[in-house]
Amino acid sequence: MFTFRKPGHSQMFEMSSAQEKPEELDRIQKRVNKILETRLESDKDTLDALSGLSTFFTENTLQNRRNLRSQIEHRSVGINENFLKAFRQVKLSLDAVCEDLDMMATSVETMKSDLETSKALTKDLIKQTNTMQRERDRLEVHKQIAQAFLARFQLSGAEHQLLYGAAKDAPIVPEFFRVLDRVQSIHADCRLLMQCGYQTAAIDIMEEMTLHQEGALERLYRWTQNHCRSLENNEIGPLIVEAMSRLQDRPVLFKYVIDEYAIARRAVLVRQFIEALTEGGPGGNPKPIELHAHDPKRYIGDMFAWLHQSIPTEKENLSLLFKKCDKQDISDQLQNALGYIADGVCHPLKVRVETILQAEKDTIVLFTISNLLRFYQQIMRQVVHGGSLEECLVELQKSSEQIYLGALAAQVRGVLQRPSGGSGLALEPPQRDLVPPPSVARLLNMLKEILSVATMVDGRQADITKIVSCVIDPLLQSVQESAAHLPTVDMGVYLLNCLHHMQSSLAVYEYMDERVERLQAQSDAQLDTLTSEQASSLVANLNLGPIYAILQSNQSKIETNLLKIFMSKMDAFLELPDVLLLPQVQLIMSSSHRAAVQKRSFNVIVAIYKQIYERVHDPANGFEQPEQLLHRTPEQVAHILTST
Repeated sequence: MFTFRKPGHSQMFEMSSAQEKPEELDRIQKRVNKILETRLESDKDTLDALSGLSTFFTENTLQNRRNLRSQIEHRSVGINENFLKAFRQVKLSLDAVCEDLDMMATSVETMKSDLETSKALTKDLIKQTNTMQRERDRLEVHKQIAQAFLARFQLSGAEHQLLYGAAKDAPIVPEFFRVLDRVQSIHADCRLLMQCGYQTAAIDIMEEMTLHQEGALERLYRWTQNHCRSLENNEIGPLIVEAMSRLQDRPVLFKYVIDEYAIARRAVLVRQFIEALTEGGPGGNPKPIELHAHDPKRYIGDMFAWLHQSIPTEKENLSLLFKKCDKQDISDQLQNALGYIADGVCHPLKVRVETILQAEKDTIVLFTISNLLRFYQQIMRQVVHGGSLEECLVELQKSSEQIYLGALAAQVRGVLQRPSGGSGLALEPPQRDLVPPPSVARLLNMLKEILSVATMVDGRQADITKIVSCVIDPLLQSVQESAAHLPTVDMGVYLLNCLHHMQSSLAVYEYMDERVERLQAQSDAQLDTLTSEQASSLVANLNLGPIYAILQSNQSKIETNLLKIFMSKMDAFLELPDVLLLPQVQLIMSSSHRAAVQKRSFNVIVAIYKQIYERVHDPANGFEQPEQLLHRTPEQVAHILTST
């Protein structure tokens, strides 16, 4: 590798510097010094140049160094020749491009000339085209407005098909109501059109929508009517509920549908009722109601229980059918429809109940049936107002009441019938003990059994009053007739015992206050009679008759012998008061009545004794030693008699 040496280079400058002028010597010297001061390791360009020079020779010889310039020049010439050769090809390419550009410029000029010519020729056509373009844009806007108007105020083909159905018997689908709402909305929006000045279009559209609405409602009415006719198990779906809501705007169609539904459900209810009576439930469970026809109470109770279960279900289904009908009060229509549905069971129900009432003879069973009828009449009135069913139940209840009252009256007559078979009513003749005869006890026991049933139902006050009157009134009459031939005291005791038996039997039941008071008044009358008889007997036994006559005549003088006889008997009476009581008084069944008769009669004796005592102890009457004649004061006598 060739290496450039600094000493040789310095010698070359020194030789040439001797030939140059002194002023250039300094300049050269500065340049040499600058080169010598240069740090080649930091000069990348110099290093690259030296690296390139090092490739010229493989050896650093004098000959090679002398030929260095020529070699560099030759090499530079070769490089320039190669560069020139390469740029010759570029020049040729550029010349070709220039030729092409010239040709293109010529073509452009030709085309520009042609275009100017065409423009001059088609100016009117372009103007017409622009005018038509603007017209097309304007018509496009009108088209969009027309399409929006039609979309807003007209039905599409699909909506028209949904509204009228693809076929005559096509079913109603939920989308039908959406289209119907749209028809109504279009009809309402036409008012805005009229307000905006488009009266003609608005009126035409309103007439068209009215026709659509009427046609749709007519189709909806036919579908709803057919659907109601085929209702077997009360399949009331959302579509039929929505249909009834829409038909509410047409009261006539709405009423026709309700009537059709009521007719269909009435037939179904009657059929189900007959099946429940004769066939029972599915698979025989529950059993047919008529299997219990031998048990009147259960038979009638099961029939009404079935109606009590089925009729409220019909009411619930009607309420569901009218669920969305909120534009007017339809409670009357609901009640009328429910009443018509329920009226279908009147005939089979009435026939069976009347058959049972005519065949049954037991008064208690008849009364129980009457109570059942009244109970279910009140229950059904809460569900069905008016109608034939309510009238039927009222008639059956009244009929049952008449029948059981008639049976009760017949049973009472049977008990009170004369044993001899004579006409009229009478009890057995009173016995020596003057107790009520067995017939009284039998009738009162029967009355208790009936009243025990009556106390378990509503509205029982009227029933109790009628039942008691049906039994007690003829019984009282028979008791009085049977006692008519008895002596006064015997009759009083006998009647008092019978009245007491009746009163004690009725006192435990409610609503009997008036009847018990009437019996008590009759008992008080008999007590007054017995008290009078007992007091008369005591006056006679105590020899008070002459003395009492003197007292009544206001005579001041009473014979001493009469007073002594009276006091002797009075002392004996005070020692044993019961001795002078009438034997019949002891036969009074009620201890309170016996005590009342005894007390009242003793009070009469005490009152007479008090008058005698005051007359004797009055100094004006001139009785000597009155204390010996009447040694007991009235208070002492009263105390002795009241303490017995």
